[in-house]
Amino acid sequence: MTSTLRPATTTEAVQRPGRWLALSVLVLAVLLVAVDATVLGLATPYISEDLKPTGTQLLWIGDVYSFVIAGLLVSMGSLGDRIGRKRILLLGATAFGAMSVLNAYATTPELMILARALLGVAGATLMPATLALIRNIFHDPRERSLAVGIWGATASAGTAVGPIVGGFLLEHFWWGSVFLINLPVMAVLVLVGIKLLPESRNPNPGPWDMLSVVLSLVGMIAVVYAVKEAASHGVTGEPIAAGLLGAAALYAFVRRQLTLPTPLLDMRLFRNRGFSGAVLADLLTILGLSGLVFFLSQYLQLVQERPPLEAGLAELPAAVGAVAAGLVAGATARRYSVRAVVSGGLAAIGLALASLTVLDESTGYPVLGAALLVVGVGAGFSFTVTADVILSSVPKDQAGAASAVSETAYELGAALGIAVLGSIVTGVYRGFTAPPGTPTGAHESLGGAVEAASGMPMNTAQDLLASARGAFVDGLTIAAGAGAAVLLATALAAWFMLKNQRLGL
Repeated sequence: MTSTLRPATTTEAVQRPGRWLALSVLVLAVLLVAVDATVLGLATPYISEDLKPTGTQLLWIGDVYSFVIAGLLVSMGSLGDRIGRKRILLLGATAFGAMSVLNAYATTPELMILARALLGVAGATLMPATLALIRNIFHDPRERSLAVGIWGATASAGTAVGPIVGGFLLEHFWWGSVFLINLPVMAVLVLVGIKLLPESRNPNPGPWDMLSVVLSLVGMIAVVYAVKEAASHGVTGEPIAAGLLGAAALYAFVRRQLTLPTPLLDMRLFRNRGFSGAVLADLLTILGLSGLVFFLSQYLQLVQERPPLEAGLAELPAAVGAVAAGLVAGATARRYSVRAVVSGGLAAIGLALASLTVLDESTGYPVLGAALLVVGVGAGFSFTVTADVILSSVPKDQAGAASAVSETAYELGAALGIAVLGSIVTGVYRGFTAPPGTPTGAHESLGGAVEAASGMPMNTAQDLLASARGAFVDGLTIAAGAGAAVLLATALAAWFMLKNQRLGL
């Protein structure tokens, strides 16, 4: 794609001293978010045991972060364009650390849900700012592709570091400790970022429209809530009302953006087929993956009875594959084509998920590890290239808003995936046949069943666990099949939408 920058500007940007050191600070922010996202899955059984949430509350703990962050990303990305991306990144990192402490010391399910929501507010400032700063620091297309690859590889490394460190902490400390690991990373990010990061902003940003902020937040949260409730409890009056409210708010948001002289989000970005195709691919990919990933740690710990650290190590192949693929994705897309790399990566993920439909309680690790490795490689190729396409499609002054759209697709996909696929797992699980005298909490979550079994006679406990684990695995395999269908359909759509798309030379 032809650069929108003048040659002199490009040369100046390429020769900017310290740009790779600045990148090292940006990837710390990515690491912060990635580690937090992965440790929650490992900590879920312990949170269930300690806080005793209902099945619905457990899903809220898992996805309220994504609900809030999806609603605020566009607003925060646009705010960063206006007040400065460095400033909003450092403020957001500080708030993220403070909210991590609140998560660690939550004492009730309601407080945990609130803490996760506030963490989402802080998290909404981080990811758009990091990508936008990369767009403004690295103007040379090849350097930017490598920088985006390192950015994505760090996110993948965080998904590996999170479970391993989190597993170690869970074996030696209480579950809240997994959130406190954010603090040293945040401290380094802020202290070093003050010195190394260059400030950048839109020189003519216009006002930050608060009505647009409210419409975006209300629309996103209401729509995702409607989908979640409909998937959990059927299509009733409440989710219909929420869905209509959300749709009306998002419609009003789009209409307002088209009339404002300086909109919060320039809707003309979506006229670019490459931009729209990359955003759609990200959203559907995460949707197909997230519900499965959310329950995978529970499968490893509560079904196969692996210790937390071993469960964390078991998920390592996905991160290794994603890191390796992310670092070479840009060069591969230039040698072959954008659509071949993205579609091929998505198809690989889909086939790997399809292989997990044969999962049972005694499935050996080689099968699971191989599937996770393929998922990681496919994700590394597809996500890195789509991020590059999105950044390359816009002028640098709009980098924050464009990055926010990319991250909104990611978070919205995560929320919808946990809501829809997670509700499939929960719905199938709740139908299992329990021995007489089983507490009702055993039907709310697999963690509840394990806790209930600990206080029952041995034979009754074994019957309960066998039935509960079988139902959980049945739900998990159905969710894997649904995810596979979504990924394969997305691969086909990406093949057509990304036709003739090229990365800069």
